[in-house]
Amino acid sequence: MIIERESTIDAPIDRVWDRVVSPEGINDELRPWLTMSLPRGAESFTVDTVPVGKPLGRAWLRLFGVLPFDYDALTIAELDRGRRFHEKSTMLSMRRWEHERTLTACDDGRTRIRDRITFEPRIPMAWMAPVIGRVLHALFGHRHRRLQRHFD
Repeated sequence: MIIERESTIDAPIDRVWDRVVSPEGINDELRPWLTMSLPRGAESFTVDTVPVGKPLGRAWLRLFGVLPFDYDALTIAELDRGRRFHEKSTMLSMRRWEHERTLTACDDGRTRIRDRITFEPRIPMAWMAPVIGRVLHALFGHRHRRLQRHFD
């Protein structure tokens, strides 16, 4: 299943990029519903400084920032610094998890952000794909609103 969200952020592309690749920015987008830890040994990395194509380990997702409920076996498969990253990973709940985030500079100095999420739940959860899709669509809408709020 594929989910896409697109928004325009009132900030220049370099500032938006710096925010969306940092652990602080990622967690701010996810709050208050979730937070995500970085794998052990990768705490000082940002998305644009990780080794491309090499698994980093498990990034734990925590409900309300406290309760671990899933993990992302994090791998950045492609990276165009300052413009795009493509994560291809697996999760405890997902056989396939891909998150592609693309930033495009607008003529007026703002930034267009596009998220494309491709996922395949593991067999026991496959029947829930449409529900998971709606939840992810809402979550990424929330992430875009939080990102815009940061630059307001």
